[in-house]
Amino acid sequence: MLTDPVDLLRQHGVQVTAQRLAVLRAVSAHPHTTADGVTEAARAEIGAISRQSVYDALTVLVEKGLLRRIQPIGSPALFEDRVGDNHHHLICRGCGALADVDCAVHETPCLTASDDHGFVIDEAEVTYWGRCPACVAAVTSAHGSPRSSQHTNTTPQEETQ
Repeated sequence: MLTDPVDLLRQHGVQVTAQRLAVLRAVSAHPHTTADGVTEAARAEIGAISRQSVYDALTVLVEKGLLRRIQPIGSPALFEDRVGDNHHHLICRGCGALADVDCAVHETPCLTASDDHGFVIDEAEVTYWGRCPACVAAVTSAHGSPRSSQHTNTTPQEETQ
């Protein structure tokens, strides 16, 4: 985060509280974290904070555009402070690792749908699924050659069961 969190909240018309600051700092320090992860980090910073206070702060910060909420298939909601740009996500089917991926052309071609059905499109979510280098290496060493990364409808949690 480039701006002071107090100034950032004020610039967006958000009342500055210790809880909101702790939540903002937690997401900044741990991008792509769950609400439970934010709760743990916020408690480590300020001590007692209820789960409901964390959820309330996350809701306000997402509504004000200070945080982004993403929810990949088969995953709880995740939060990040990289907002206002055209980036996507890459998720490993094996371990669930998640990485940011800039748009290949640095524009918003994904907002041009083949048929918009009369909608005014203002956002698109693109998620790339595959296997991270560590998971590919683990499969390769266990089986002698990498398995195909063909698309399946399973989540990382389903594959480990």
